[in-house]
Amino acid sequence: MPDRRLIQLLGVIVLLNILHLVDHIFRGDFHWPIDEQSVGFMVVATVILGGMALGVWLYRAGRVGPRFWTMVGTLGLGLGWLSHFSSMTDQPLTVIYQGYTAPWAGALAVGCLFLLMLSVFGATVYAGYLWTRIKSRDE
Repeated sequence: MPDRRLIQLLGVIVLLNILHLVDHIFRGDFHWPIDEQSVGFMVVATVILGGMALGVWLYRAGRVGPRFWTMVGTLGLGLGWLSHFSSMTDQPLTVIYQGYTAPWAGALAVGCLFLLMLSVFGATVYAGYLWTRIKSRDE
């Protein structure tokens, strides 16, 4: 039986991820006509959002459980860290903030990213809690 709270957390992640993708578009990461950077952007967006949709469908069908979401969340945290918080990234928080002429818009974009990462962390911890609860019940 799928956990309603976990599904709600996943919905929040999808919404914040879409807002973060819009931020990438506003900052020029998607070009027209389409070039290889745009293709990479579209592939990443499709894998993330399509993977989330498929995962929710499989979760609601009982094919995957909280362990799946714990692993996906851990991968998501790693991707977010490498993409925006590590020393290896070309898009740290300063680039996001300075990508807008209005300071409020830059702060909104950075705030959205922080909320996204916080929600992924929260969902990962909650899924891990559900997973351990199921494991202890089965023993």
